[in-house]
Amino acid sequence: MNAFFISALQQYGYLALWLIVFVAAAGAPISGSLLLFAAGAFSAFGDLNIIILFPVALSAAVMGDNLTYFIGRRVGIPLLAWLERQKRFRWISSQALERGRTYFRRRTSLAIFLTRFLIVALGGAINLLAGLEQYPYRNFLFWDVSGQILGAIIPLGLGYIFAESWEEAAGLFGAFSGFFLAFLTAIILSLVLLRMIRQRRRARTAEAEANDMLQPVESKVEQDTGPLPIPD
Repeated sequence: MNAFFISALQQYGYLALWLIVFVAAAGAPISGSLLLFAAGAFSAFGDLNIIILFPVALSAAVMGDNLTYFIGRRVGIPLLAWLERQKRFRWISSQALERGRTYFRRRTSLAIFLTRFLIVALGGAINLLAGLEQYPYRNFLFWDVSGQILGAIIPLGLGYIFAESWEEAAGLFGAFSGFFLAFLTAIILSLVLLRMIRQRRRARTAEAEANDMLQPVESKVEQDTGPLPIPD
């Protein structure tokens, strides 16, 4: 697949780059960043112009992000309502959905920004969620363009600088992105686990305090009424 895209880039140039980056940004499971590394390397060899590549890549990525944002804005709420009605998705409770949506609302800006250039694999999903949550479009566009500027400059620049070994540079950058995603996932899971432990401790403490409060009352009742009769 990657060989096909690189061949298309060599044959059709900027048009192929725009279309492939657009489709990747819209959420298709293909690597637009790898193609940008290749495009940067080709520009170093004189086949493409690095000055033209930047606006081409940036416009394609922003347009693809906007497409999935507006899809989420259009169909997101009906989709959630449908999920809540489906019995086969009982593990997706309304409480779990609401907790997830609340967590996402607090970090939407950061999520949009980071998934433009660092955690690119989650970009399409974040666009859909931002649209679903009716995240203000002006804010979305600001963070999207800000992140995509880096998302274009970094691979194009590295591809241009390491033109002779652009594939190795792309591999290292991909490995770093994967490591960062794993590290971030581990942090989130740790925080969730700690929150669950704290909630259980609070529940046990509250239960113990309630029992301590009931014991004097039970003792007083026994003193006033005497020991309870033992049935025959």
